[in-house]
Amino acid sequence: MTHAPLTLGTAGHIDHGKTALIAALTGVDTDRLPEEHERGISIELGYATMTLDGGARLSVIDVPGHERYVRTMVAGATGIDLYLMTIAADDGVMPQTREHAAVLRALDVSRGVVAVTKSDLADPELAMLEAAELLPGVEVVAVSARTGVGLGELRGALARVIATLPSRAERPGAARLHIDRVFTIKGAGTVVTGTLWSGSIARGDSLMLLPGHRRARAREVQVHDTAVAHAAAGQRVAVNLSGLSLEEVARGDVAVGLDTDLRETYLVDAELEFDRDLEPRTGVRVQIHHGTRESPARLTALGDRFWQLRLERPLMPAAGDRLVVRRIAPPDTLGGGRVLDPHPRKHRGSQNLVARLTRLAAGEAEPAADDVRPVEQDTPRPEPTPVVLPASALELEARLRAAGFEPPLDSELDADDLEALRDAGRAIRVTRTLHYHPEAIAAVKQVVVEAAAQGDGAITIAQLRDELGTSRKFAQALLEHLDAQRVTIRRGDQHFVRARRAGG
Repeated sequence: MTHAPLTLGTAGHIDHGKTALIAALTGVDTDRLPEEHERGISIELGYATMTLDGGARLSVIDVPGHERYVRTMVAGATGIDLYLMTIAADDGVMPQTREHAAVLRALDVSRGVVAVTKSDLADPELAMLEAAELLPGVEVVAVSARTGVGLGELRGALARVIATLPSRAERPGAARLHIDRVFTIKGAGTVVTGTLWSGSIARGDSLMLLPGHRRARAREVQVHDTAVAHAAAGQRVAVNLSGLSLEEVARGDVAVGLDTDLRETYLVDAELEFDRDLEPRTGVRVQIHHGTRESPARLTALGDRFWQLRLERPLMPAAGDRLVVRRIAPPDTLGGGRVLDPHPRKHRGSQNLVARLTRLAAGEAEPAADDVRPVEQDTPRPEPTPVVLPASALELEARLRAAGFEPPLDSELDADDLEALRDAGRAIRVTRTLHYHPEAIAAVKQVVVEAAAQGDGAITIAQLRDELGTSRKFAQALLEHLDAQRVTIRRGDQHFVRARRAGG
């Protein structure tokens, strides 16, 4: 019998036995770093393969449980189909148990099993009752990784869950691999790993990496450390990329097939739900997690349960993708939801807009775009230009786009390609030695205007530095550019946003 590929993710508080339990079930110690063994905690994502009775084989992602590494946990959980939540019998439900449960709700991962671990050290009954209250309807099994008690029952519970789950391999769509690990192997070159969200990747396929539209070829494809002709969605996949160096790829990038319509965006309209009266006010700055990537963003309430996310780093979402929303400081998971429009115009809420988003949320066909009233059109996203640029100039544009708020010096770039980009409107001179991609300038302007609106109408270099997470050098150059463009006006240490004239 052939079993559809599925991916299991662990969840649970630190020291509740996730890694020990996976080792007992699979024979694999997912803590691969020396520091993890020295400190006795998981820091990075770990990986294993689990075979259940009947031959079903699961890809396993083991996540850290410490509160400092929730962002790593989210990156691992975004591609899973079911979860294995651990709750220690001697502790019961703890803070990260609750936060990991909130992340799973935000990602709409509703199926899984709870393992009450360390049941040889304490009576598991109270922890089992707490688990049933936290995750109603989920099967709970008392286990001990040390003695092996309950492991058979746990395997059976997992088998019952996967029998009810559809596989991503059954859904149509182009290849999409959200990268969570990048490394190099001597003689093989750059290798990326991730959970394949959709489509398939075959040996020899041409791929594109986003952001930046970098091209590569799949020299080899592996599933569970075994070379395969092609990998299907729902599996942990490793791809040996030719055409890209280790420095050109990072966790958070997305490898896609050339037939994709996925692209970068700085604006997303989403349907969001928040936990425990944690709904933020409009304009608040939060952290948005999508796939293995994250970006600070301002939340703009559009009405009802709908919000616009105004991102500071590009994400590459598709309609229907899940998002996690976390508070930046102090860090905490606020809630999450799903993408309705991955490429909207910048707008405020209106009755027409809420009606449109309600239709999208219900899965109805996209209505005409003219029922959405945009906000002031003073910061339009740059439209593609018909100018034909050489490949080297396109590569430079991708480099500028990927650099975001910290571009390389002009002296590091080819002058002819830079001039071609500037003539095409795809590079903007900010200082005598710095050019930015137009998307970065638009994002900076948005940050400045919204940050100023939250205060006294002005922003300082230090504030912009903190908002962008960059150095003073770049923040100063950007503010001086906005001064020159008459977006802001400097008075002492403050840069005030200029008032817009009617019709201007």
